[in-house]
Amino acid sequence: MKVRIEKVVYGGAGLAHQTEEEGAGKTVFVPFTLPGELVEARLKESRNGFADAELIQVLEASNERAQPNCVHFGACGGCHYQHAKYETQLELKTLILRETLERAALVDLPEVQVHASEAWGYRNRIRLRVADVEGSPRVGYLRRASNEFLPVKECPIAAPVLWRAAEAVLKLAEDADTARWVRAAAEIEFFTTKDARALQMTVYVRQNQVPSPVSGFDTFCECLQGLLPELAGAGVMMLRPEGSLQGRRMERPRPIAAWGAEGLSYAAAGEKYWVSRGGFFQVNRFLVEELVRIVAHGRSGALAWDLYAGVGLFSRALKAGFDEVVAVEAAADDLAKTFKGPGRRAIAATTLEFLRGAVVQRERPDLVVMDPPRAGVGAEVCELLGRLKAREIVYVSCDPVTLGRDLKALVDFGYRINELHLVDMFPQTFHQETVVILRRL
Repeated sequence: MKVRIEKVVYGGAGLAHQTEEEGAGKTVFVPFTLPGELVEARLKESRNGFADAELIQVLEASNERAQPNCVHFGACGGCHYQHAKYETQLELKTLILRETLERAALVDLPEVQVHASEAWGYRNRIRLRVADVEGSPRVGYLRRASNEFLPVKECPIAAPVLWRAAEAVLKLAEDADTARWVRAAAEIEFFTTKDARALQMTVYVRQNQVPSPVSGFDTFCECLQGLLPELAGAGVMMLRPEGSLQGRRMERPRPIAAWGAEGLSYAAAGEKYWVSRGGFFQVNRFLVEELVRIVAHGRSGALAWDLYAGVGLFSRALKAGFDEVVAVEAAADDLAKTFKGPGRRAIAATTLEFLRGAVVQRERPDLVVMDPPRAGVGAEVCELLGRLKAREIVYVSCDPVTLGRDLKALVDFGYRINELHLVDMFPQTFHQETVVILRRL
């Protein structure tokens, strides 16, 4: 079928409508397309009111179309926008953000301020699958919309040192003394600093595939460091055997071996953050400082709360303008090690636990910063914040849909959206990072 793409929607696909003859105006989603393009597509899955399709060919291309920078684009599930010029990607994300928030019944929105990134080599972390292909271990990702392994030979959005690390690991598969650790791996994660001078590696192995003796991991790492001088530390995490279930709750991987440093000191925004092996840190090595500036610069008062604080990325910067900063994080091990001293409190608790207690104590901060996971903060957190009546809230979000839901609740509790920032932490993908500044009416 031939369809004309009307717009691009959250998720990266182009939206079109079938002709009356073909499908009575049914909505069709076609990946790797751009607004205005005429394309030939094949229906893949049809549901009530809409259908997913595969792109066969572009019949009339947009002037905004670009040549992808990766040979795996389209097959790999990681990137969605490499077919678009980078400036066009930013425009698409801005339109999608505004449309999503307007669908949440948010009106009088301010202009979106866009903060661009370096388009390539920005990721400081990658997690690769490892599988045997024709007798040799290969690294890769999952194929788009499937659980099938896709061997890859490049990843242009990753910091170059991360891909050099992957190549070095595969090189060790050629040596009998080190090959067993490569062949035992189910996944390998690499994490580096902004300047790419240090690197951490985590090897994930299945419970029934742990090499013996485990002490041989030291030799493996020493050999790897010979090929990759940036390697500062490494660890092995044991996963459950594939296909096994132990109750409904997912079992966390268990550390079984370690070598070298337990984490990395990550310099950003004038501070040094300790990130333990496997710990969370913002993935775009070029935009961390800009994100911190938007969230914290110029804000001041007596008390600030940093909810979902992670390693304290925003907490440190907020200390310059506030008498006291409270950083709240459920997994607060890294935070507790580094965020201490006069006017600094690190609290190991969920945001809900902390806010419920704060309401009872009748605390009232001047500023609340929150950077929740993709699911957002939810109705109860919004209700508690409405009762606490902080003067200002800064909401950092990686999902515009849950952001719209939460913003509508906060607006109903007496807040106004003063600033909207699109911080492009994830070039070449549909993912967005949004910073919203809300002030109490």
